[in-house]
Amino acid sequence: MISSKLPKIFYGGDYNPEQWDEETRREDLRMFNLAGIDIATVNVFAWALNQPDETTYNFEWLDQLIDSLHHNGTYVCLATSTAAHPAWMAKRYPDVLRTDADGRKRKFGGRHNSCPNSPTYRKYSEAIADRLAERYKDHPAVLVWHVSNEYGGDCYCENCEKAFRVWLRERYGTLERLNHAWNTNFWGHTFYDWDEIVVPNNLSEHWGANNSTFQGISLDYARFNSDSMLDCYKLEYAAIKKHIPDSVVTTNLMGFFKQLDYFKWAKELDIVSWDNYPGLQTPVSFTAMAHDLMRGLKDGEPFMLMEQTPSQQNWQPYNSLKRPGVMRLWSYQAVAHGADTVMFFQLRRSVGACEKYHGAVIEHVGHEHTRVFREVSELGRELGELGDRLLDSRLPARVGILFDWENWWAIEKSSGPTVALNYVDQIHKYYKSLYERNIPVDLLSVDSDFSRYDIVIAPVLYMVKPGTAGKLESFVKSGGTFLTTFFSGIVNESDRVTTGGYPGELRDLLGIWVEEIDALFPDMRNKIVLKDAFGELKGEYECGMLCDLLHTESAESLAEYGDDFYKGMPALTRNAFGEGRAYYVASDPEDAFVDALLKKLCEDKGIRPLLETPHGVEVTQRVKEGEEFLFVLNHNAEASSYETGGGFVDLLTGESLSGSASIPGRGVQILQAK
Repeated sequence: MISSKLPKIFYGGDYNPEQWDEETRREDLRMFNLAGIDIATVNVFAWALNQPDETTYNFEWLDQLIDSLHHNGTYVCLATSTAAHPAWMAKRYPDVLRTDADGRKRKFGGRHNSCPNSPTYRKYSEAIADRLAERYKDHPAVLVWHVSNEYGGDCYCENCEKAFRVWLRERYGTLERLNHAWNTNFWGHTFYDWDEIVVPNNLSEHWGANNSTFQGISLDYARFNSDSMLDCYKLEYAAIKKHIPDSVVTTNLMGFFKQLDYFKWAKELDIVSWDNYPGLQTPVSFTAMAHDLMRGLKDGEPFMLMEQTPSQQNWQPYNSLKRPGVMRLWSYQAVAHGADTVMFFQLRRSVGACEKYHGAVIEHVGHEHTRVFREVSELGRELGELGDRLLDSRLPARVGILFDWENWWAIEKSSGPTVALNYVDQIHKYYKSLYERNIPVDLLSVDSDFSRYDIVIAPVLYMVKPGTAGKLESFVKSGGTFLTTFFSGIVNESDRVTTGGYPGELRDLLGIWVEEIDALFPDMRNKIVLKDAFGELKGEYECGMLCDLLHTESAESLAEYGDDFYKGMPALTRNAFGEGRAYYVASDPEDAFVDALLKKLCEDKGIRPLLETPHGVEVTQRVKEGEEFLFVLNHNAEASSYETGGGFVDLLTGESLSGSASIPGRGVQILQAK
């Protein structure tokens, strides 16, 4: 549980009262109570207000704000305000300004404009976090601490270059080890002095967003950049903990955000929090997968939904309204996948700058007589009635999908074999198949305990880190089912090819040898032809993008290619390994192939859907102290029917359900067995 002071799902969001007068703030408090809002995130971007110069701090306005919220019955998630440095700091200490990939020094403006390796930024950000923690350590309203905001971006300045060399010394110890890892004999890149190493940007190794001539250095700079920002977070975290050892400290993550290794970050967060902003056309399965990733960062622990919009966003190309019922539906989807909070950005809509058209609980009209406010209030009432029934419950799963940020970076910085390969899309393809069958899934890291699962899936496991192959072998030997795909087992953690034949360290486990990899143009297709029926997998299926030309060693071939000069070569293999089985999908197949294959693998392990439901009706399960709660979420605009398989009570309505049940369009049911 996040805090025993608030024994229910937190409900609230970002509040920026520094933009408003006293009369408006009083009206906000009245409307918070109407909507059931019980927590507000404040002080996110107020550094310039808090600290007008190097030595002056002004917290009186924040004292009044926190006191007024507490008097109103609204608790506080207190941010450290370090998400945007003040203008005076940029003017007097230009080392805080970032340098872009083209070598240009930024000026003051925007967000994420602070160099993470700036001594000035680190000094003042740590100092203000320290002062805030000392000042508010005993305030009864402050329940959660929020460091900075949505860390991201990169910098290529001289301070970063110097810090990168230090980071490399710590990682490799000697230049000989570094030169070997990066294969610097290629193109005469051998380094004889640490100071010869420069940052990989568009003036050196890079061209464009994802292209690099030396993936080793580029991969290490991505690691370094993530670590540099994490170090900034840790400075503020430590400053808070110095005064409040039992505080709950977090920073808001952003789902599948490429630049930061969130599995590494999560180890430094007391609770994971994240900002969920799907578009109108974002597949609901992708949003579900992002929630499951956030839950997986801390091994299945509940997380905070720190931000979502009550209706409209402002930064997408087309910023559609959330249709009636969708805000409630998507809020419960977050809870259904492990959220213990429902929070918005923002509580009152700004009147100026780039977020003035971003939706809010309180719209520009300024009163409660709006569709959005009515929906927010109704959800607030429901969450209040649920109380602590769901808090700190878990989502049991027997299937895990391996996701790795460094693998993502390496795949998409690789020169070839195709620009069409998108790592996250491949993860989603396999996740979506299970999602649509209402089979719970955990998103795993390479450090996760695989033994808790019956099936582990690792699409495009291009990079095999030290120890990973051994863990997978132990998992399969003990009876687990492992599935991986084309373009796996190619390189080590330095993006250096494992010689002796693909899939490298996975070769014994999979029982195959990949000789060549064919990259197909977008309009080209091949076929996967089943030798014999394998469950519902029968006949032939389309495949494309990449086709591995492989030979079986100890594995058996279950399907083969139907076209081209490699017609008849294996396209799906299965290898018996100890008590378990390891499968290899040699190409990128159509969804129907993935659906039928995963259905068969789950049936073989006795893994059944939570409920059988029509397309668009999602089901998850949370469990607390032996009590099971089924969430039924209808993402369709029309009502749908399904079979309950037993007798239940809907916690939201008190209605009893059994046999055939109906759920309204965009409706939500939380079912507890009678």
